[in-house]
Amino acid sequence: MNRLGLSIGSLFIAALLLYLPSWMDESEEQQKKTGLDALEPTYQAKNLTTKLYDAKGNLTHQVFAREMQHFDQLGFIVFEQPLYTLYSRENTSPWQLNAAEGTLYDNQVIQLENNVTITSLGDDEYVKTIQTEFINVELENQTMASDQEVILSGSRFTITSIGFSADLRSEYYELQNHVKTVYSPVIK
Repeated sequence: MNRLGLSIGSLFIAALLLYLPSWMDESEEQQKKTGLDALEPTYQAKNLTTKLYDAKGNLTHQVFAREMQHFDQLGFIVFEQPLYTLYSRENTSPWQLNAAEGTLYDNQVIQLENNVTITSLGDDEYVKTIQTEFINVELENQTMASDQEVILSGSRFTITSIGFSADLRSEYYELQNHVKTVYSPVIK
């Protein structure tokens, strides 16, 4: 190799060594910024009403929230004061879920917290309301579960349990640790 080739090679290596640390610092900053961006909502909405339909055009879910924040990178939506209505595919009554806070995940699971009330919108349902502080609802198969204290109420009874699971379509309820039942018979 001649002197000119060695000089150009030396200058290239010197420039690479001089700028390499700054290139590496930029990528670390971008990585840190990307991590912080995940904690910022992708978009937000206030007083939001959304209706979801199935492939046949039937209404399956309706949600209203005072405030909603969508975190696309993290895969969930946070609701403030959600009012969520589930419409069953069968000919059963819809259910309305109300809470102070809710989180909807990409796998169609919603977790409701703080003052959760689930109400049947049908007149002839055996269980009218379910109250708890936390509940996990699988929207696709309309099942729910809680490990907290749960109060189930109907027209003539109140059942208290610690933990329960339910299938809203079949109206099957399973109590984990039954605490108390109060029954008020009809007097003729």
